Amino acid sequence: MEVKLADSQTDFQRIAVVMQQLRTQFPVSYIKKQMIEQMEDGYQIAYIEKDNEILCVAGFVIGKKLSWGKHIYVDDIVTNENTRSKSAGSAMVKWLKQHAKENGCQQIHLDAGVQRYMAHKFYLREGFIIASHHFSISPL
Repeated sequence: MEVKLADSQTDFQRIAVVMQQLRTQFPVSYIKKQMIEQMEDGYQIAYIEKDNEILCVAGFVIGKKLSWGKHIYVDDIVTNENTRSKSAGSAMVKWLKQHAKENGCQQIHLDAGVQRYMAHKFYLREGFIIASHHFSISPL
């Protein structure tokens, strides 16, 4: 499966429709607008497409932190619910690992809601570990 990076010529509408499967609280129009705005600050969107259908999307940033060094932080990763269990998610994680190495990153990080048991199972199978608890105060 070929992974592509979104650019100004990309059909963000189709990507946003798949992203909404993860971020159901937002309308597709908001997701599309937000993705484009975040790209101005370094957010990148990788996607897998087959037969004109988006199979998997990952939104991420490359950053540096004292605790992690140079890393990729995956903000969002979602496999289209119509095409799950067909290796697109695994292909995306494999690509993210390679992209991280090519960009001098030592680590990949992501957060997953505590209720997302199937996602946890997938991440563990893909080599991720549960390294910490994430705490937040929201809203302020």
